[in-house]
Amino acid sequence: MADDDMRERLIVGLDVPGREAAEAMVERLGDAVTFYKIGYQLAYSKGGLELVSDLAASGKRVFLDLKLLDIDNTVEKGVESVMRLGASMLTVHAYPHAMRAAMRAARGSDLTVLAVTVLTSLDEAGLAEAGYEMSVEALVRRRAEQAREIGTGLVASAAEARAIRAIVGPDPAIVTPGIRPAGGEAGDQKRVMTPGDALAAGASHLVVARPIVAASEPKAAALAILEEMSGSRRAA
Repeated sequence: MADDDMRERLIVGLDVPGREAAEAMVERLGDAVTFYKIGYQLAYSKGGLELVSDLAASGKRVFLDLKLLDIDNTVEKGVESVMRLGASMLTVHAYPHAMRAAMRAARGSDLTVLAVTVLTSLDEAGLAEAGYEMSVEALVRRRAEQAREIGTGLVASAAEARAIRAIVGPDPAIVTPGIRPAGGEAGDQKRVMTPGDALAAGASHLVVARPIVAASEPKAAALAILEEMSGSRRAA
């Protein structure tokens, strides 16, 4: 049986086309996985948002990755609706006004608000194309400092997790996508890391999608990643 603490820290991305495929994947993974991410593809499919409530009611936790960004009132009301769905985590873009609005709505609840720093598919060239005149590292640090002041957790590449942890301290959540098991392919991610290395760098939760949901045996793939995670703790 997988380490319970590690199961709470592994978030499997349900990057599948619809609710039926998501439910089939949850069934295949069984008790190996307790935490799921629902992003655009699934959330905006028929019944996708309702699945958040259904998973929560079944005892699973849900990370709703919607990357909210709008005027304060719209973000605040959106977060209130997400809270009613029963999600455990929610992303907003790391713009200070959106972070503050989300935190106002979430105050006193169990919802963890996560600010997305720099997408793991971006590198220096991608930032420059988007008009940012700073490095990935500099932008991540700036957003980490703002998150520390406002009180959100963060989503960032594991490559930046150590620097972020030094800025925000031991408590805030640092959720890292772009995780690939040892020997896995990076795909379209530019800044990736293995599960053990990500935890050692300071990540609190790891998001893994394709290496699990695209595997021929998803449960075995999830258990292998959990074993990598547990092994990193034993080696520490």
